[in-house]
Amino acid sequence: MMLHTQLPDIALRPLRDTDVPNLAHYADNPRVSDFLRDVFPAPYTEQDARNFLDSQPTGGLPRDLAITHSDELIGVMGYIPQMGIYRHSAEFGYWLAEPFWGRGIATAAALAFVPWVFERTLVVRLYAHVFANNPASIRVLEKAGFQQEGIARKGVIKHDQILDEIHFARIRSI
Repeated sequence: MMLHTQLPDIALRPLRDTDVPNLAHYADNPRVSDFLRDVFPAPYTEQDARNFLDSQPTGGLPRDLAITHSDELIGVMGYIPQMGIYRHSAEFGYWLAEPFWGRGIATAAALAFVPWVFERTLVVRLYAHVFANNPASIRVLEKAGFQQEGIARKGVIKHDQILDEIHFARIRSI
């Protein structure tokens, strides 16, 4: 399975064991982890990469896909289905290796990934929460059709800095 994007060398595909070196190399960057939840390891080791791959559900539709450049992992994009009364919602997230920032890659990946999720799952609402100090990610979400729903003022703390968190969602047409 390969999801092609509007960019010729950029695609999404299931994660592979051979992705461990690139996953560890690119994820082990404070400028990447600075915009992610504390559960994202920092520093990020090859063992962390193996643990992440081992945590992936087997069988069925993958929830996390490798963002690739010429089939080499340069980031990850995924969704986390919610439960109970939120079972038609899923949290959307991604990270991209710093050398590839500013090229429209995350936007292209999201424009391919979001419809793929909507077409293959019961998800009606994809949502994402972004630190207010991450304008690049805000632009990605807006370009990918997400709309701002609100702001959790002083809602998160990262590196001892209290930040606003901006809430976005994209709704599937039903």
